[in-house]
Amino acid sequence: MAPALSDILRITSPLLILMLLTFCMGATNLEAQVGGLANDEVEALLEVATQLGKKGWNRNMNLCNDTVLPPFPYANNEVVCNCSFPGGVCHVVAIYLNGQDLDGSLPKAIQKLPHLKQLSLWANYLSGNIPPEWANTKLEILFLDVNRLTGKIPSYLGKITTLRYLSIENNMFYGTVPPELGDLVNLESLTLSANNLSGELPLALANLIRLKQLRLSSNNFTGRIPEFIQSWKQLDALEIEAAGFTGPIPSNISLLTSLTELRISNLLGNGSEIPNLDPIANITYLTLRNCNLSGKFPQYLTNKSQLQILDLSFNRLSGPLPPSFEGLPILEKMYLTWNNFTGPFPQGINTRSPVKEIDLSYNNFTSEAKCKESLNLFKSTWGWNYSKPVECVSACSAERYSVHINCGGSVATIGNTTYEADNEEGGAAKYAYTREDWQKSTTGHFWDFDFSWNYYVALDSSYIAQNMSILNMSNSVLYTEASLTPLSLTYYIPCLVNGNYNVKLHFAEIVIRGNRSYSSLGRRVFDVYIQNIVVLKDFNIVTKAGGVDKIKFSLNLSFNFEF
Repeated sequence: MAPALSDILRITSPLLILMLLTFCMGATNLEAQVGGLANDEVEALLEVATQLGKKGWNRNMNLCNDTVLPPFPYANNEVVCNCSFPGGVCHVVAIYLNGQDLDGSLPKAIQKLPHLKQLSLWANYLSGNIPPEWANTKLEILFLDVNRLTGKIPSYLGKITTLRYLSIENNMFYGTVPPELGDLVNLESLTLSANNLSGELPLALANLIRLKQLRLSSNNFTGRIPEFIQSWKQLDALEIEAAGFTGPIPSNISLLTSLTELRISNLLGNGSEIPNLDPIANITYLTLRNCNLSGKFPQYLTNKSQLQILDLSFNRLSGPLPPSFEGLPILEKMYLTWNNFTGPFPQGINTRSPVKEIDLSYNNFTSEAKCKESLNLFKSTWGWNYSKPVECVSACSAERYSVHINCGGSVATIGNTTYEADNEEGGAAKYAYTREDWQKSTTGHFWDFDFSWNYYVALDSSYIAQNMSILNMSNSVLYTEASLTPLSLTYYIPCLVNGNYNVKLHFAEIVIRGNRSYSSLGRRVFDVYIQNIVVLKDFNIVTKAGGVDKIKFSLNLSFNFEF
């Protein structure tokens, strides 16, 4: 017998109620997401904030700052969402938390943001390593520069095959580069500079055939620059400065015809001549500094019409320079210091306006040139000495038995000693010759640096640093300002009588900070020469003085001074 209608209703009503409840709950959840960020991503962002040490985020605020991706991830405090999904639901596609001094760790919760494409956390105080959970993400851009990240570069980074830009510059990663990075076949830019990486580059990196930028400077790699660089046909920028490699520069570098920026310096081992770079038609920035290069100045370089910066300093190049540089209409800076060039100066080197700064110091030219602010000619001619000064330098009118200089600072009197002011601004190729009793030479310019992110005074043209902290040390007036230079800073004291002198150098780190901030993460390492003798090698002020704004270290030396 068929069941009664009432029986059917009685049997099915629990199922109907369950279905209705499920539908209502789903509708409620959908309503919470319409026109806003998905609930699970709100919770994920709050986890990200907790793990980073980010304050101020909560679930009652709109965490999406923008819905349009900027051209490049330079925003300081921004979460970008895409709200074009069905139902108006938004998903996080980019996070930019730069320069925030966040002191947590890299957040594992990033994996809970499945639509995230760009993550930029540079200039913070983050520690630890890259979480293995990130291997499951679909990131395309990852910037982790200027932090305290340490450990070996994890091999599972090679699983994020969607990556196009990867930069971990200025951290404390060590060990070898994992061959798994060669699996990042979509990579266009790779920056590993300023870490403690070692060993040889793995052959697997030859697979990165889409690579356009590679930066490896300031590391401890071994071996030669690999021959497989010829695989990177699309390479636009190659930066290998002070990376630990051994020369010579591979000849097949000429196959990288798309290069506009080539920067190599401080190669170890045997030297060679400059490789043939003539096929690289549009080279714009060329640095081959301290690479043990010998031979002549390549004539073809005078026809590179796009060349703006040329640095062949600290090599063993010889012979005359080309008679003219008129084929370089937009050349701005040229550094040829510390070579063995001879013959006359090129025609028009004093007058042609496109070149802003030229450094020809420490060579053996046979002619003299007129001095000007942007032309450094110190010791540029054969037999140069202060008894035969260049035109702009006067002979000594009186002998000196001592000199005290407040480098980069104002005049200061401490006890019975007066330190002369040194407020002459430096420059990329500047010889400050206006004083009779001492002069100053600065060489080099600051690459890739935004001075608004640090404690420098005004623009880079000043080359003067100013201490922004409260100084509790004695004689603090000596440590308020300091001369800056990225390559070479030299003081010349021509009027001293021959004899024995005590040389005392006072050091303090006044730019790098000692707080829990990205501004404390830099390293300053340099050599000190007195009369061409190395008296300090790879000197680190912070290490020797026991911290910043401290003056526990000073150098006392005795020298015999003769002209």
